[in-house]
Amino acid sequence: MTDSYVIIKDGEVWWIGGLITPLISASTHYVADATRTRKLLMNAREIAKLIGAVERKGYALIPLAMYWKNGRAKIEIGLAKGKKEFDKRATEKDRDWQREKERVFMKPMKHGKE
Repeated sequence: MTDSYVIIKDGEVWWIGGLITPLISASTHYVADATRTRKLLMNAREIAKLIGAVERKGYALIPLAMYWKNGRAKIEIGLAKGKKEFDKRATEKDRDWQREKERVFMKPMKHGKE
């Protein structure tokens, strides 16, 4: 799930880069691609709602979980909003401050007479 993402193309929802390993015993003459692009089956009303959120509001579709139900793979997807530029700078500043604190507090102590 970490390297995969969901896009909407031509009114259809596609899962790209998701890993579903095929059964070895399923076919002896055909080798299936485990990370192929897969079309997600959804209700037209659900797709319309997702298109509205992605195109107008600027959200991104993120695959959250995968599970099996009645022999079919189900993908749980979520809407996520990206960080703004000022949020990224604040995160980077906090990360630098944490690194600096670790460097100062984790200095080896000198023992003995000086």
